[in-house]
Amino acid sequence: MKTPAEFDEIRPYEEGEMKQAFEDLLNDRQFSRMLKGFAPWLPKSVRNGLLRLAFTGVKTPLDFQKRFMKPIVRYIIRKHTDGCTFDDKLLTGKPSARYTFLTNHRDIVLDSAFLDVMLVDNGYPTTVEIGIGDNLLIYPWIKQLVRMNKAFTVRRGLTAHEMMRSSQLMSSYIHYAVTQKHENIWLAQREGRAKDSSDHTQDSVLKMLAMGSSVVGNCMADKLRDLNIIPMTISYEFDPCDYLKAQEFQQKRDNPSFKKSKQDDLDNMKTGIFGYKGRVHYQCAQPVNAWIGELKDLPRNEFFSALSQRIDRELHHNYRLYPCNYIALDILENSKANSEAGHYTQRDVDCFEQYLQGQLAKINIPNKDERFLRERLLTMYANPVRNYLLTL
Repeated sequence: MKTPAEFDEIRPYEEGEMKQAFEDLLNDRQFSRMLKGFAPWLPKSVRNGLLRLAFTGVKTPLDFQKRFMKPIVRYIIRKHTDGCTFDDKLLTGKPSARYTFLTNHRDIVLDSAFLDVMLVDNGYPTTVEIGIGDNLLIYPWIKQLVRMNKAFTVRRGLTAHEMMRSSQLMSSYIHYAVTQKHENIWLAQREGRAKDSSDHTQDSVLKMLAMGSSVVGNCMADKLRDLNIIPMTISYEFDPCDYLKAQEFQQKRDNPSFKKSKQDDLDNMKTGIFGYKGRVHYQCAQPVNAWIGELKDLPRNEFFSALSQRIDRELHHNYRLYPCNYIALDILENSKANSEAGHYTQRDVDCFEQYLQGQLAKINIPNKDERFLRERLLTMYANPVRNYLLTL
């Protein structure tokens, strides 16, 4: 199916474009330098020749994911996690349905990449198209690579007028992708990661999703039904970027005008991919369509506020909590309540303390405030428990 031209500026590559996109990628100097780092002993012509051979038969972005990305992601799971699990029992028997997976945001690259592998492994006929901010498309080769990997572009840093147009276009594309292309969509519940791991859905994301509906009328619930939204919780035992987030908290505390550089973004991406994550779990909640009708009579703004709160409740209730989460909460609250409840042992405490010291040691900034940084790290691990307890 040929995608309408109106979406050309944001959509992923299509079948007829993959070969040229791959050649353009191989001819990109920065991409070539990156590849050289993986195999410096191989001449460029040999590296490119091997990649072209591997690309034989790849016609679509899904082919590209299965041929190139799936083995890489499996390696990351094997090497940098203690296992990645997926619970989709609420969707059992419906692998042919298409969904908009709305998740909390743990990693810039891997949130959707892990999900892709698990969907394929669980018999789903396709993976997800990925919403990715253009602030991360720092170099042309990154933009090419993500478009080959089923990514569509979310534009950032726009004026109010530009944002309205961009949101309308993106929403229309998402509706088109789900209902006409029969693709799944992955989208984060908010712009950017929650630095303190307290995950809350932005009303603006839901309002954007409703904008592109073809449903006539003012019923927001009806405008969202076609997207078949699934709240999905991503739980990491350990966040490899936790020390970078804590560092950024102090940098912004000491200098309110502080902004991360492009290199900082690249460092975050690299650390997130190759850092140790412990156990990782994806948990599907009940589809929003099962209960969204309960909210349909609310005024527009109240509807989106109520919908965000209900989605948050689903996400928070489905956290997979680990000993480090309970330990962090007890340290912050000077309590042993969760130890007595059997959520962790003294050995868990010792291991977590050693982990915290190791992460703190990685931070190298002027006027390093260890007490503040430690509190920020502990808060990141405690907040999932705090949010979960509010759902009981």
